Amino acid sequence: MLHSLATFEQVAVPVEEMARRVTAVQDRGLPWLVRTESGRIAGYAYAAPWKPRVGYRFTVEISVYLSPGHGGRGLGTELYQALFAALEQTETRVVIGGIALPNEASVALHEKMGMKKVAHFERVGIKQGHWLDVGYWQRHLPGGPPG
Repeated sequence: MLHSLATFEQVAVPVEEMARRVTAVQDRGLPWLVRTESGRIAGYAYAAPWKPRVGYRFTVEISVYLSPGHGGRGLGTELYQALFAALEQTETRVVIGGIALPNEASVALHEKMGMKKVAHFERVGIKQGHWLDVGYWQRHLPGGPPG
């Protein structure tokens, strides 16, 4: 991931920090899914609270990451399908996905999942000496506002 533009991480995330992130998501009752192949991580997807204020409690931001060499085989779709199914069992009503642009494969995946582009921010992140745009895609899940 350090050499990919898919994430804005600048250094390798220590195992302890990744474990803390997974626990923080799961402690909120949200899914963090991992796909393995031959005992190795092929990819993962998760949903995290979009913003901390209580008024946003039914909105999550989703992410999917595939290990190098695992793209183009449907694993991202598989992970997102399972993630959306899990989110439909929660009180989540709105799903948002941010994409570092350009990234045709990620755009296609999000749109395949029924998400539509709702925002485009120019030159808001930097990686490998390049300013990058970030687009946001959104999808509403079934049901109205909870109780």
